[in-house]
Amino acid sequence: MKELLEKLSSYNIFNYLLPGTVFVVLLERISNHNLLQKDILVGVFLYYFIGLVISRIGSVIIEPFLKWIGFLKFTEYPKFIAASKIDTKIDLFNEVNNMYRTIVSLFFALGLVMIYDAYLLNISFFKEYIKAIFFVLSLLLFVFSYRKQTNYIIKRVESTNIDK
Repeated sequence: MKELLEKLSSYNIFNYLLPGTVFVVLLERISNHNLLQKDILVGVFLYYFIGLVISRIGSVIIEPFLKWIGFLKFTEYPKFIAASKIDTKIDLFNEVNNMYRTIVSLFFALGLVMIYDAYLLNISFFKEYIKAIFFVLSLLLFVFSYRKQTNYIIKRVESTNIDK
């Protein structure tokens, strides 16, 4: 277990494991849902996965929405890559930035649970199809995450100017 935790990067801890753990703890406090695990190993993997889902919600839903309404503005990716080579602190700032986005997403997800518990749980359609809805939404979330990550890789390769 110790070796497993040592292999986790700070990005994995602060963007996946910590938010997943905080989500599970707060979820128990604000609702009747309890995802706390007695088995530490199962807990680490579950909390990491929950944090991963929360992070993807931030990346695929929250970030584009905040860009769309003009709350956020990003620089062009090739400029980001070039600047990161000059100023190594940009990567650290980007990691912290992603952590903040994930925390926003964490509270968004908790809000969705509260809405579900308060309103949607009483609607028979949601009660009957919640597993299917959750499955489809999760699938779509990761399909869009996959596309976004692929686009980052393409932009990164293109910014190397390997063909020139």
